[in-house]
Amino acid sequence: MKRSSAVVRRVVLAAVSVALAAGCTAQAAGPGSGSATPSGSASAEPSGSASGSASPSASPTASDSESATPEASPTADGKAPSASATFPTADPSDSASASSGTPGSPVLMKDGDENEQVRELQARLRQLKHFDRAPTGFYGSMTARSVKSFQKKQGLAGTGSVDETTWQRLLGASRKPTAGELKPSTTNALDTPAPACMTGRVLCISKESRTLAWMIDGKVVSSMDVRFGSENTPTREGTFSVGWKAREWTSTIYHTPMPYAMFFSGGQAVHYSSDFAARGYAGASHGCVNVRDRAKLSALFDQVKVGDKVVVHW
Repeated sequence: MKRSSAVVRRVVLAAVSVALAAGCTAQAAGPGSGSATPSGSASAEPSGSASGSASPSASPTASDSESATPEASPTADGKAPSASATFPTADPSDSASASSGTPGSPVLMKDGDENEQVRELQARLRQLKHFDRAPTGFYGSMTARSVKSFQKKQGLAGTGSVDETTWQRLLGASRKPTAGELKPSTTNALDTPAPACMTGRVLCISKESRTLAWMIDGKVVSSMDVRFGSENTPTREGTFSVGWKAREWTSTIYHTPMPYAMFFSGGQAVHYSSDFAARGYAGASHGCVNVRDRAKLSALFDQVKVGDKVVVHW
């Protein structure tokens, strides 16, 4: 009887040893083990995570062993480990589909944003003739329309917002903007100078682009937006010279202030206009060349000399 009991005890101890050895092997499995997840562990995943974790588009982890679900230690009462012991599944926004231009792709820039990346966006769109204003850094309806135009030309969904795919396409189609392109001196792009503007000291004024370029020997020193006379009081075109200057002047005909006036053709002059600064191109002059940037014109006034050339052209 004692012999039978001893045999039973040895059998039981052997079985316990096998069980403990299996448990230690599972707990010791760590990075580099390459062990497969034990049967039944899939049921421990949080509800709804299976599709996200199984997706091949999930971002790769540091090593193959880290991508396997780790084994959790048994609880003190011997129950199966809880679902919280598994690693969280990959964020869907990190998947490859998130940058493929499909719905759900992260939006980098959108209507209402205001930052330097938007300024670069506008400068690059302007290079490609999708944006016809100076970059402001503010993403408004005009920028959205320009983005939509670029997207359609590229065969992308015309959302009007910039996702990763749109941004990468734009980077590939344009070059890095210069400082002058990011913060140009005029709202309007400068026109090609008239031949008469290419020599000497010249106020080169284009009716086509509505800009004034102060040029010395064919190089632009400074530039600014300008406004001209109406159909009834047009600004004369041709090659003139600065006849006289007045830092402070009031029109003797219209009795309006004409600060920093540089007269070039009778009563017509280049001068600052507070009306142009306030209303923009909604108004017009009585024939003069209006400037709306007072600080720029003040600096220009100090550089221009009586006798310098003035060219007004289309």
